[in-house]
Amino acid sequence: MTLIKSISGIRGTIGGQIGENLTPIDAVKFAAAYGTWIKTQRQKDNYKVVVGRDARISGEMIQNLVMNTLVGLGIHVVDLDLSTTPTVEMAVPMEQADGGIILTASHNPKQWNALKLLNAKGEFLNAVEGAKILEYAEAKTTEFSDVDSLGKITKNEAYIDMHIDEVLDLPLVNTKAIEKAKFKVVVDGVNSTGGIAIPLLLDRLGVHTVKLFCDPTGHFPHNPEPLKEHLTDLSDLVVKEKADLGIVVDPDVDRLAFMCNDGEMFGEEYTLVACADYVLGITPGSTVSNMSSTRALRDVTEKHGQTYEASAVGEVNVVDLMKKNNAIIGGEGNGGIIYPESHYGRDALVGVALFLSLLADKKMTTRELRDSYPSYFMSKKKIQLTPAIDVDAILMEMTSRYANENINTVDGVKIDFPNNWVHLRKSNTEPIIRIYTEAQSQVEADDLANKIINEIKSIANIS
Repeated sequence: MTLIKSISGIRGTIGGQIGENLTPIDAVKFAAAYGTWIKTQRQKDNYKVVVGRDARISGEMIQNLVMNTLVGLGIHVVDLDLSTTPTVEMAVPMEQADGGIILTASHNPKQWNALKLLNAKGEFLNAVEGAKILEYAEAKTTEFSDVDSLGKITKNEAYIDMHIDEVLDLPLVNTKAIEKAKFKVVVDGVNSTGGIAIPLLLDRLGVHTVKLFCDPTGHFPHNPEPLKEHLTDLSDLVVKEKADLGIVVDPDVDRLAFMCNDGEMFGEEYTLVACADYVLGITPGSTVSNMSSTRALRDVTEKHGQTYEASAVGEVNVVDLMKKNNAIIGGEGNGGIIYPESHYGRDALVGVALFLSLLADKKMTTRELRDSYPSYFMSKKKIQLTPAIDVDAILMEMTSRYANENINTVDGVKIDFPNNWVHLRKSNTEPIIRIYTEAQSQVEADDLANKIINEIKSIANIS
């Protein structure tokens, strides 16, 4: 497995050979490169970086390597220990730190880990900044500090509580209405830090919580990507408990999906749709999501008389377009909510609070709420890559084949047909080509995806 280096961070599997996996040597190498970059951003006497991790098994090992590498560079570290990606993002400016690192491979299985890198605003690095860090990593010119100039590690485990305080203080979070509604919610924390943060938030909101896989051991009880096929236990427990809804997050708590009261998925694509509907109903403004996200956000935004625009895939790209358009809410169709009133990062805690505020206001069941939105159906498939596959050549050929359709090549190839679309792109986080389609029925979406997959396999001579 080759290390994946992208705007989503430095990601790889644990073990194996140096330079081919995320080994201890590679963790130190990229932490040193990041620390070197931090010190080039401004001249000052003391530098500070916030570090937190999800609960995956390799997290403690990687965190100790990363923190002590920064210490060796003379950089002080604020250790949040078990935390969430949005919590670290918020802690960076609150600490007036120079940057932050979250140790998480997000939705990837347990053998993966990653260094997700933040700037002084607590936002992900852009492509230029990421390229500079890769340059430092390969240059092998890192200069470490002498014994009298080493950094220090300070532990602070209060930030999840501080994060919850901030969420509850958001003007649009209707804490009184949520408490009055007396919701009963089942939470699947996939045995990571969502099992800590989400129940704490719900408790503060007066919600009766039933915990499922909320022990942060890092032993994921199912594939940690919050998709329908991985969530049968949650579905069964929501029905058994006669709960109002189920909540599931990924291991680092920046993706959020809901289960309806009937045990059916609300749809991770519709997490952002619902939260945007609530925000737009109170505060007018534009919205943004990425090119692989549902058309339903565009429909709901236009229903409120506002404008919608799509960005390239990747949180940093969504944030850039949100800032350019002064969008009031945005995110990604994978259940990522970005609400600038809080901060410019995907945040499941903010999403939960906004969604429950909407549900309390509408006085609907989750099933009724979902049925109130335009119905689109998505198919999300992938093709495993090998070194012999030329992705760029495949995408060029697909662009040529569908030249008469509405084509967008900002990020891979998106082909917009009158009643459906397909988006083809190389993943930033896995060695795969992603094939996303959306149509007005699941059969149509699946058929389109399978048709495109067969064409790609034919072009690439894949059996």
